[in-house]
Amino acid sequence: MKRIVFITAPDAEYGFRLAGVVQYTGRPEDAEGTLKEIMTDPATGLVILDERLMKGIAEERLREIEKVWQGIVLILPAPEKAGALVEDYVARLIRRAIGYHVRLQL
Repeated sequence: MKRIVFITAPDAEYGFRLAGVVQYTGRPEDAEGTLKEIMTDPATGLVILDERLMKGIAEERLREIEKVWQGIVLILPAPEKAGALVEDYVARLIRRAIGYHVRLQL
């Protein structure tokens, strides 16, 4: 069975580790290197990346990395986001999954 790995900002250092999940912490400028290192481990199947670390990885670069890896990279929304920003994130996920922009009205 493949393992799940979280990459988070330092302020979330103990959150996932307390649940027994493999977790790495780092700064945005180190995120791409950490992601590449984790992806070299064949036991890793899912990497969940804290959205706050995305400042260190361009969206196009992340898509290139995902294309060559057999696992899944999921972006974890930042905890301090406001409601409208969370909806934008959901719309981006839907657009990425189906390849079309969907307008959500709640």
